[in-house]
Amino acid sequence: MRKKNTSIRVNNFGGEYHSGISIEKMSLNDIPLPGYAYQSERHDRHSFHLVEKGTITIEIDFERYQLHAPAMVYMHPNQVHRMISFEDVTVTSWAADNENLNPGYLKILEELSPVGPLALNEETFSLLSEAVSLCLRLSLRRNDKLYQPLLKDSCNTLVCLTISQYLEQTKPANTLSRFESVAKAFREVLENNFTTLKSPAGYAEKLNISAPYLNECVKNTTGHPVSYLIRERVMLEAKRLLYHSDQSVKEIATRLGYDDYPYFSRLFTRHAGTSALAFRKKNHE
Repeated sequence: MRKKNTSIRVNNFGGEYHSGISIEKMSLNDIPLPGYAYQSERHDRHSFHLVEKGTITIEIDFERYQLHAPAMVYMHPNQVHRMISFEDVTVTSWAADNENLNPGYLKILEELSPVGPLALNEETFSLLSEAVSLCLRLSLRRNDKLYQPLLKDSCNTLVCLTISQYLEQTKPANTLSRFESVAKAFREVLENNFTTLKSPAGYAEKLNISAPYLNECVKNTTGHPVSYLIRERVMLEAKRLLYHSDQSVKEIATRLGYDDYPYFSRLFTRHAGTSALAFRKKNHE
């Protein structure tokens, strides 16, 4: 029987990781893991995972990925994920909360998210492996008087290296067209306001542009109107909560800013092609 959750589980890395920044290396050699290791969860911080050996299958926001070493993946605290399977895996993971991340790196990560896993070439993997090895050694020097800043700075170096790999696969901000810049700004505002702001005009006001112009920019860049992207973001969160928590549909509707429960139910059915309750039942079978 599925464990009852009133909300999506949050992994706060506990114990020695209360400092807000951490790094560890793990080897999973086809041994049985406790049930909670496969449960869906969010992290309470930004997490980065370097797959050094083996194969691991993970699910991030309903998208399934199979990572073959060498590979890496970054997960934003908002993203819900779970492990599906693994085979002879060695992975190094490091994580940092907002307070411990370099402000410049944090800004870039917020702009990049969401992203998928990256396959690494041998040269890049070698560089990251050397940096990870040094950071792991530094993390053991707990008696050093400057241990915390040493750990923080070394982990931020790893974050910087990770970001640089993701940026190589995306268009630099200074080469974005005006349409792309507006669409990017809209996505950032959307992420912070989708539970309370549902109208394109509301987002246009926050961006100090007209609603028609915002729609033109977004549609030109993404192929979809603003209203569609707002609805998609809300429905993604609804699916997350239906799948990963035991909140009622009415509670989820309220949490997402819909006081009119029947309207939310109709909206979800049009979006998913099935009712919210049927979606939950199907995905828990």
